[in-house]
Amino acid sequence: MLLISFVLTALIGGSALAQSFSSLEERMTEAEFKAAGLDKLTPAELAALNAFVRAETSELASTLPAATPAVDQRGFHSSTGPDGAIFSSISGEFRGWENGQRFKLDNGQIWKVTDSTARLRVNLTDPKVTIEPGAFSAWYLKVEGYNSRARVTRIK
Repeated sequence: MLLISFVLTALIGGSALAQSFSSLEERMTEAEFKAAGLDKLTPAELAALNAFVRAETSELASTLPAATPAVDQRGFHSSTGPDGAIFSSISGEFRGWENGQRFKLDNGQIWKVTDSTARLRVNLTDPKVTIEPGAFSAWYLKVEGYNSRARVTRIK
């Protein structure tokens, strides 16, 4: 029983939940195989053990919940996600910004300019933008090629 626990632990810790099953001989180094005493099994015993492990890992994989994609929460006040710059673009014509203006980025996020002194007047198409975190939970929008930036808050 200890041997089976060891084998299952080794497999689950690795990539045993992958779509295709690899036998114990394929998964373990020769030293690991011998250290577990598996080299003493007859071919029939080893085949039975592989069948058992295959069934157990298959059952385990079927009981695991489906993975859900991570949602990017950067920019929200209650954000717990990674703090890092957001690189995207704004589709279509872009004429600049002023206080209260909203922008929808190509990544689906919507941001609003909250700095009443920030103004930028340009005539661009599909500009690349960077939104960077600042001090005290502030976020700043910059348009590629321009030094001006606006303080923004994430709406969606």
